[in-house]
This record gives sequence, structure tokens and C-alpha cells, in this order.
Amino acid sequence: MASGIPGRKLGYEGSGGGGGGGNLFKRTLADMERQLQNALLLRSVRQRTQTMPSIFSFSYGVGGLVCNSFTAAEPQRLVSSLPSASSSEFGLPRKPELLLVSSVPEDRSPVSVSDQLRELERQLLLDDEDEAEASVSCGSAATHAEAIQRLISPPPLLASPTNSSSSTISFASCSPPSSMPSPPLPPSSRQMLLDTATALGEGNLDAATANLTLLKRAADTRGDAEHRLMAVMVTALLSRLNHPQVGISHPIADLRSPEHFAATQMLYSLSPCFKLGFVTANSAILDATKDEPKIHILDFEVGQGGQYAALIQTVAERLRLRPAKSPPAIRITAIIDPSSPFTNINAGNLRAVGDRIKKLAERFRVVLHFNIVSLRVAELGAASLGCETGEETLVVNLPFVLSRVPDESVSPENPRDELLRRVCALRPRLVAIAEQEINTSTAPFPARLAEACRHYGALLESLEAAAQDSSGPERGRVEAGLARRAVNAVAGEGAERVERCEVLGKWRARMSMAGFEPVPLGPTVVESIKARLASSWPNPGFTVKEDAGSLALGFAWMNRVLTVASAWR
Repeated sequence: MASGIPGRKLGYEGSGGGGGGGNLFKRTLADMERQLQNALLLRSVRQRTQTMPSIFSFSYGVGGLVCNSFTAAEPQRLVSSLPSASSSEFGLPRKPELLLVSSVPEDRSPVSVSDQLRELERQLLLDDEDEAEASVSCGSAATHAEAIQRLISPPPLLASPTNSSSSTISFASCSPPSSMPSPPLPPSSRQMLLDTATALGEGNLDAATANLTLLKRAADTRGDAEHRLMAVMVTALLSRLNHPQVGISHPIADLRSPEHFAATQMLYSLSPCFKLGFVTANSAILDATKDEPKIHILDFEVGQGGQYAALIQTVAERLRLRPAKSPPAIRITAIIDPSSPFTNINAGNLRAVGDRIKKLAERFRVVLHFNIVSLRVAELGAASLGCETGEETLVVNLPFVLSRVPDESVSPENPRDELLRRVCALRPRLVAIAEQEINTSTAPFPARLAEACRHYGALLESLEAAAQDSSGPERGRVEAGLARRAVNAVAGEGAERVERCEVLGKWRARMSMAGFEPVPLGPTVVESIKARLASSWPNPGFTVKEDAGSLALGFAWMNRVLTVASAWR
């Protein structure tokens, strides 16, 4: 009897007697069962598996997409749910499904049993045709389900980006490095960050999400500086991934909170690069106003008043060394812009800060007056600020202030340049500026991330060096604040990006256009800053880089300039 397969005949035993000859139906039922059982033991029965199509390139829950998820709880359902490719896809004939029969029911008729046995033998013979195809050996149901699960299970996924609490790395519990080893970083992890930013910029969300899956595993807020940087940048990229149009999942309110304000003040105190920016401003102000009887300082961000506590002590020390010299009368005017999103951070506490500064001045026998004015940039003028032209020496203090004033990339009115022009119109003796040396204002998204990696990577390393003896929560709070800054600077767009730093060259152009010219920082200022660094932070990784003609001082960690201080008039 023909098998229905070209070139094959079914089981003739030969032409001899004893019922051995003839076709399949001339053998007894017992012989057929025994023969087929032996065949089952000798053959490796294989279930064909098709190459997985693209449906198994899992989408990791981006936007409205959902993750494919499977479990091993129902192996039969899993097998039936696998996509079956058409014969045209693989160029192979479509094979019938394999029918597994463990035993033949005794109550079936011989014809029915024969039909089933014939079908089973036919499929067993069919199995010999494709020896080269990949296959999975038949085994127990549990083994089969386990193999299927291994095949289809995706790698661990990122938390759903639609939930900001789970899609970002929490910095609320940041603390100095733990003794536990951190997870290994992927090779060229920084390059992977840049590739992810490029993929996001090009709209390739699958590639970006796949990279973030690996990077998030390595991010560790309790690891070394590189692991912490990875945590910060992964958070920024996740924010961008979650809100590709708006560009930020962290509201500006995070940067206006009392916690962030406190973290910023701690940063100014803990980091040599920031602290020396304030020290340079004080030194430049006092150098420009020496021997002046009345000094009026306009300040657009008094903060907690730490800079003025140091200034008062320096004035008191000068008076001690020159007892015949009359103490100058110092007036500080704190300016609040009611249109600024940061006005309410410390406005309610500003009066208390002024009271503390005045009490400190009284203790050191320094005459000091403190007042607060609320003015928009367009309202700034000598009269509105209470300036006494010709009666006092006016200076303006702007350390780490201008980078938060919107520029031309945010508003056509360009409040940043307008502020500088109005300050110049006051004709101050000196304007002191300090800013971070990084372009997060006009640089496009991938370039901002590259800049941020270099800048914040060095900054985190410098904090590790500066706070080696610090085991308390202060450093953790500082780094949590840095993370919020970095996320806003990297992931934000438009008015939502308020961390808009610029490099020294751009500040020089702005100051020049506003009518200012640079003031060299004299040798007394430069040497005092270098001496302060050597005495307070002796780590050789911290250096002071002097610009040509002492027109600016850069404060660097491992030759990477992080902040720059300069003076203008």
C-alpha cells in the first residue's frame, strides 16, 4: 500500500510465509503495537520549532505600548499561542501537527485502532525527512514548559515609564558609598548613554529602552562616582523617554522645594569649586571697595547668607589689623523678582536671614543694614533700589544666579540680557559673577547629555574627594539636589528647563554686549584663593586655573573646570 509519501512504502516484512508478508493490514494488532512501541523507543521524536518572528522583539512599555508577558503556568496554552509561520515564509512544506498517542484504547474497533496506528507511523516516518532542522527533544510536560519559558521570556524590564515613581531612580535615600559591591558597569557605559540620547532624539524608542534596561541595572546611588553618575543620567533619560514632547517628568516644583533649596546651600558649603566661587566674589568686592566708607551691595540671591557671614568676618579681621581705620558701613539690598519661579523658595525666610546677618555684624562690630525689595527686571533702577549715587560705592553680587534667568532660547524678550543691561545702567563699581562651566542652555539634547556626563561625573568625583570623612546624610542630600539639577538640564525643554548654564566665552559675549568690561582679579585675590584651596582642600585633584591676565579663575577637579568666577565693571 502506498504511504502517500513519494519514494516510501509501508512495512512489508518480505514475501515469505507465516503472515510475515503483505501490507500493514495483514499483520496482527499485537504485532503492530509491539513494532510501533519499539519504533518509539528507537526514534527521537521531535517537535518542530519555527524561528521566532519579530513579535518576540519585545516592546518595553513605551508610551501606549505594552509589554508582552508570558508565564509557564499553562504550557499547553503557551505552545498553542506561539505564532506559526506560513510555508511561504520559510520555503518549506507545511507539516501536519504531531499527534502523540500514549496508548491505544482497548474498546476501540480494530479498524479505528489501525487507522490511528497508521497515522502515527506515517508521522513518525515523516519525521525522518528533516534531520537538519532545529528541534526540541520530547520529554516530560514540565521540561517542555521550562524550555518554552526560557525561549520566550524577555529579559527583566524597566518599570513602566508611565509611572514616574517606578521609572526613575530614587535619590531620596542617597548616602555615601556602601561597603557592598556595586553591579558592574556595561563596557563603554558613557558611550551607551550617548547612543541612548541619540536614539531618543531620532525617535528610536526600542533601541533607547533596550539600552536603558542595561544601564538601569548598573545604576547605583550608593556606589562610586561613576555608578552615581549612571543613576543620575539614567533618571534624566527616563524622564525624556516618558515625556518626549514636554521633555521632563520632574516638575519645576521639585527645584523650588525647601528640600532642594537646603541641598543647594549644602552644595555651596561642601564643594570647593562652588565655595571658592563665593570666596572669589567676596575677595573681588572687598578689593574693589577698600578704603570706601559706604558700600552698597545688590544681591539677587542671598540664600542663607553664608557668603555675607564670611564677608563680615573678613572685614572684622581687616579692622583688627588696622585698628585706626574706621569701619565701613555696609548696606545689603536683597532683590526679589515676583515673576521668577524661584522667588518663593526663600522669600518667607529672607527676613530671618537678614536678622542673622545683622546680629553677626553687631558681634564683630561691623555696621550693616539689610533690606528687601520686590521688583521685576523691568522695574530695576537707582531710585527703586534706593541707591545713593555719589554717596556710596555700589557693587552687584551675582554668583550662580544668571544661569536661572531665562535667555533668548526661552523668551524673545531675553530677560537675561535685559537684567545685565539694567545692572550696567546703575554704573556699579564691580559686578561679581560665578557660574558652572557647562552649556545646558542652547545645546541640543544629545550634546547636553554629553556635556552633563563630563561635568556631573567630575563633580560627583570631586564631592567624593572633598567629603571623604563625611558619613552623615549631608552628602546624600547634596547629590540628590545635583540629580534634580541634572535631570532638568538634560531632559527639560522650553520654559521647563530652568537650569541653563553657559560657558565663560558666552558670558563674556553677554557682558560685553550689555556694556561691561572685565576687571582683572589682582594678585592679592588670586594668591588668597590659592592659599585657601591648599589649606582647606589639600587634595591635589583640586586646582585653580588662572585665565590670561587673571580675568577669570576656574576651579577644577582633575583638570576639568567645574565653576568659573570673574569680575566686571
